[in-house]
Amino acid sequence: MTQRPFDDYLRRFDYQERVDMKIETKELLELYAQGVVQLIDIRFREEHAAWQIGIGVHIPLNELPDRLDEIDPTKTVVTMCPHYDRAEIARLYLTLRGFKSRYLTDGMLGLADYLRGDRARDYLRRLQEQDLK
Repeated sequence: MTQRPFDDYLRRFDYQERVDMKIETKELLELYAQGVVQLIDIRFREEHAAWQIGIGVHIPLNELPDRLDEIDPTKTVVTMCPHYDRAEIARLYLTLRGFKSRYLTDGMLGLADYLRGDRARDYLRRLQEQDLK
């Protein structure tokens, strides 16, 4: 029987991998502002059409295998959906395809809740300042 990537991944899975595969909003926003992560919204097209966060790239989960060329292999990829279930599926797929990837544990709903009012304004200003450098 031949070895499969998922089998190998499971054999190597340990407590550190369990920690490394997750990212929370505050850390994500810091790394995104530094330009070292690529944020991917993996929701279906209809969900994306109804509402967006304003940062990140939209690649629906069911289109991910055909759109890997849109992902920057030099960055850590962070996948997100409203909660985290589909984001974890996308993260695992990307990991098995050789990308360094994590999923947003508090989901897009947590991100949207965090980026309200002054925090949203201040964060977007910070991103604009980074672009000017």
